[in-house]
Amino acid sequence: MTAERIDPHTARADIASSKALLVCAYDSPEKCQQYALDGAIDLDELRRREPSLPRQQEIIFYCA
Repeated sequence: MTAERIDPHTARADIASSKALLVCAYDSPEKCQQYALDGAIDLDELRRREPSLPRQQEIIFYCA
């Protein structure tokens, strides 16, 4: 698995079209709340959803 950087416009488009899932990369729920972006989930939520996510699901991680 390779992590790639993408530009903000592509990220917004992929998230808006549900092609990508936006995940806050902080492991602290408090920090994720502090730096929350619309539509983002935290790492705990990603772990809960992982079993049902498509294998090729694009995931965009962010941190401030």
